[in-house]
Amino acid sequence: MRTALRITGLAAGLAALAGLAQAQDAGRDFCADRPGKGSPPCVLDAGRFQAELGLADAAWSRGGGTSVDDVAFGGLELRLGLASMVEGQVSWTAHERVRQKDRATGAVSVVDGIGDVNFALRWSLRHPGGDGVSVALQPFVTAPVGTDGVGGGRWQGGVIAPVSLPLGPVWSLALSPELDLRPDADGRGRHAGLASAVGLGRAIGPVSLGVELWADVDDDPAGRVTAASFDLTAAWTPASVEDLQLDAAAYLGLNRDTPDLELAIGVAKRF
Repeated sequence: MRTALRITGLAAGLAALAGLAQAQDAGRDFCADRPGKGSPPCVLDAGRFQAELGLADAAWSRGGGTSVDDVAFGGLELRLGLASMVEGQVSWTAHERVRQKDRATGAVSVVDGIGDVNFALRWSLRHPGGDGVSVALQPFVTAPVGTDGVGGGRWQGGVIAPVSLPLGPVWSLALSPELDLRPDADGRGRHAGLASAVGLGRAIGPVSLGVELWADVDDDPAGRVTAASFDLTAAWTPASVEDLQLDAAAYLGLNRDTPDLELAIGVAKRF
């Protein structure tokens, strides 16, 4: 409860800071992190504030004699433009429930609670508005405040290098390679983790459609785990509401270490 109150207070503080900061009239296009597993290189104008909310995110796995249902609600990301080329980010999941069933014995275990808190800075190296060939660096750190079985349990961090390239007036290519330092499964040390998403997007009026390939390699000393998915995304920016996006995504697992199917819906609003 105390953690939830702290997160709520932090959100209120960021909103107040955004209201006091003097926004620059740079005219950057609205750009959300959602949907998809990659990170865009766009940066908010100084003083602009953006909230992105995962209304629901559910993943289902069936294999190895077990079934796992992982459902999360209230995945909140707060973004604040700190300078012309830099923005700060805080993200947290309000509630996640993981249900695992042994299909041979029928035994069921359930864990639910809050997620960890992630802090990040996105520093644009080129074209902060996301137009043209855009490049950024995004270091991040994760604080282990989540419930046991939901959060990671230990501090971890890494850096993402998002890149986007326009391919004509309606097509775009996005890449977001990532290098992490992750805790070992036995809790005794740390190891490297690699991830990357490569996506192709197309704008059709107020709708943006995308396809994405994502992979993650967790090089734990206890055994390397590789996850991969093929992702479909859609986002709609209604003309009647300024700086608003509604989105949905479907992630299809490509191997046994990835959920078979994950579905997500959410919303983003810039202030």
